[in-house]
Amino acid sequence: MSTITSTLPNGEVLRSTVVAASMFSQRSSGPGARVGIGARSSVAEPAALRRHPHIVRFAEVEADLDLLIDRAIAAIADGEPVEDEILGHYVHIASLVRAVSFREGKLLEQAVERLAKANPNVTVLTQSLKLPLVKAALEAVSGNDWESLDGIKLDCEAPAKGSYTPDLIVVNRARHTAYILDLKRSLASYGDTSRLEELKLKMMASAMVLPDWLYKHHKRMMVDTVEVAIVDGASRPSDHATGIWALSEIDDLLEIDGVAACMAELRSRFGRRVQQLLEAEARKALGLMVTAASDAAATLNMSGKPLITLNGPDRSYEDEQAVMSRGEFDGPYDLDRFDEDQDDEPEPVRIRVGFARRPRRH
Repeated sequence: MSTITSTLPNGEVLRSTVVAASMFSQRSSGPGARVGIGARSSVAEPAALRRHPHIVRFAEVEADLDLLIDRAIAAIADGEPVEDEILGHYVHIASLVRAVSFREGKLLEQAVERLAKANPNVTVLTQSLKLPLVKAALEAVSGNDWESLDGIKLDCEAPAKGSYTPDLIVVNRARHTAYILDLKRSLASYGDTSRLEELKLKMMASAMVLPDWLYKHHKRMMVDTVEVAIVDGASRPSDHATGIWALSEIDDLLEIDGVAACMAELRSRFGRRVQQLLEAEARKALGLMVTAASDAAATLNMSGKPLITLNGPDRSYEDEQAVMSRGEFDGPYDLDRFDEDQDDEPEPVRIRVGFARRPRRH
């Protein structure tokens, strides 16, 4: 068995990304890279230079993908936010943004599953993907280079420390190859944190038990190669050596031309719908703010009396100046009272420290 981070036959081919919706039938993937998910050039690719024997065009799957978008938007809009004193009228907008982050990831998973049907050799597993993190596998990937673990397969029922659930497992039955995929709407939020390395560790450890797990839990499905990839939905520059793949490179993973173009159009349509939803909610929030401000102003002026000044009850600025010039510092304006006993030394007191406790009742 081979456990690697994705490799396909070498070779340079022309690729294409999204140029226009009318050209979906003429597109495929990016520059010939080893492994994974591919497309970067913006040149329309002649059919003779197609990379893979299977192809999918957006027009063929438009109805299905639009339905997935409709369901995602409906789920986002149906969320019921909890009142927040800080966000106020804008709490609905914040709730929508949080829901978008979750729903976009699910939308990408569902779209990949649908588009993969264009290749009859590919099976996409999406349900019950809880892979055990076998202790021996965690120790192996923690203390060794990934390349040195090639050929090692472990029992999925060995003692484990928790589990890892990938977004998708893609099995190419013709190649006897399985891909463990984790789809992220964007890797920008990961930055330089250790979360990304922890994710890779879990993926690589689960890859070492996947062949045994597939055989035991998925109808004796057999693979001899396991590859892992973290797919960035925002298609920022990928780093194949460390398992990072752009969504625009997904054609090679599924061995289907046109998947990357379909996914790009899917995200574009989803983005427009999300922005319309946010704009409508923002207008609603601003309208509530304007109404509240108008009501408050009307309430303050309904008596018809002049507004109270900040210098005292019904006393103008000139009156206040006259009072101060006469030295009449009485009432709440008498600041001399704060001068009393200013020179007295504070008496020493015993300070108690400790954890907070409820005050005793008298």
